[in-house]
Formats: sequence, structure tokens, C-alpha cells
Amino acid sequence: MDTDSLAHPTWLPAQVLRVRDGRLAAAPQTDRLAEETPIALEYNGISHATMLATPADLEDFALGFSLTEGIVDSARDVRGIELREECDGVVVEVEISSACAARLKERRRAMSGRTGCGLCGVETLPEVVRDVAPVAGAPALPLAAALAAMQALRERQPLHTATGATHAAGWADADGRLQWVREDVGRHNALDKLVGALARADVGAAQRAGSLIVVSSRASFEMVQKTAAAGVGMLAAVSAPTALAQRLAQRLGVGLMGFMRGDDATVYARQERIAG
Repeated sequence: MDTDSLAHPTWLPAQVLRVRDGRLAAAPQTDRLAEETPIALEYNGISHATMLATPADLEDFALGFSLTEGIVDSARDVRGIELREECDGVVVEVEISSACAARLKERRRAMSGRTGCGLCGVETLPEVVRDVAPVAGAPALPLAAALAAMQALRERQPLHTATGATHAAGWADADGRLQWVREDVGRHNALDKLVGALARADVGAAQRAGSLIVVSSRASFEMVQKTAAAGVGMLAAVSAPTALAQRLAQRLGVGLMGFMRGDDATVYARQERIAG
């Protein structure tokens, strides 16, 4: 059973009764259920957001969330991250620069945690669709690389294999080699964890612009926005994007692919980002 540094399980055993071909099984069986844990993010001692998330890679999650939500401008603005168990959950204490802390106080909002929900408590549209810089230009990514990365993602989801209840986000280089994968019960959380991993690995801007993120979910506008905030030039999803996601991807210079199944896919935005 996988655990994080605070020894929280990412899945738990449960007794279930199967139904097969319209019939109840003769006896219960043991199954695995993905764990959801309250994760409270505090910035310089001030509570900011509470999410329900898979209790793993929480340092990556805190850093990625801070970057994709515009709380900090770069990983250098994060001075430290500490984890503390409290009330059957985890408090993540993030110490940020004084300039970022002052800016956060000006636009601080309450965000209550549904699973993977990054919008709870946001009151105005400008707070939702934030002003994110467009992704820099880069050579087109080979189609074969994008397809290979998505196929590799399916094989690198141990928590989903165990539970069937989690999403994954992976980062692949320009050759389609999948370098990092993060899983979580929420698709936004998985992507934030991945962005945090990229920041901690100090992947350069040029390399990011010519790379892609693959996700096991649909491509909502938040996923596009987080991809652009990370400076990654392509987002490829198993399912379809929304219309707002397509418009945002076009404006932010993010190539957007969806319905990636086997060798099939649909390019929804910035076709120049992909080469056949």
C-alpha cells in the first residue's frame, strides 16, 4: 500500500458485493478504494484553501497549486513547505515571499473542498479565468510523440489500477518520453502535483514550451489555464474539451487535443503545435 511521508494510505481495503450478469455474488469480496483526505493549504500562517485530495506528493501539490493559481510567480517565491497532521487531515504550511503574501491578501478568497474543485468560493469571473501569459512558440510536436505519451500514461497509473477511482497527469518531452506522472482523485489536483514536480526539477522554459501534458480526464478550461501557467505548449486529454477550454487554449497558445484513444485523436486548438 503506497503512503506519503506522513504515512497516509492512498487506498484502503473494503468489503463489497459484486453484481455479475444481473446476479448477486454468493459472498463479499475485498476491493480497494482510493482515499480522499482533507488537505488544508496555509500561506504564511493564514488559511487559504481546503481540498479533498489523495494524500501523496503533497509538496508537489502545494508548489504546483501555488504556481497555477498565481499565488507565486516562480518556485523561488516559495521559501519552504511543511506538512502537519491535524483533525484527520493534513495541513500544508507554505512559506512564501513577503511580496507574494501581500498580493495574496489583496485577492484572498475562500475555497471549500469538493473533490478536485479549484473554483469553490470564487465570486467573480475574472477570478476564475485569470490573466495568464501565452505560452512561447516552439517547434511542432510530432503526432507520434503525443500518441506514445498517452499510451504510456495508461501503463503508469498504479493507484488507478488498484482502485479505478483516480485521475493522472503526466509530462512528456518533445520525443514523447513520459518523464513524470502524478495521480489524484481530482484531475486538477493531479495536474497541480505534476506542475509542482516540473518546478522542483527546474525544467527550462524552452523545454516546457515544446513538450506536452497528458491527462486521463476531460480538458476543462481550468486544465488549459494550469497548462499555460506551467508554460507547457500542449495539453492532450482522453476525453473532450469544453468550448471555453478551446477558446482559452487558442488565446493562450496551448495546443489542445482530445478524445485520444489508441491512434485516434482530435486537435481542437493551435494546430501548428502538432506535426503529422
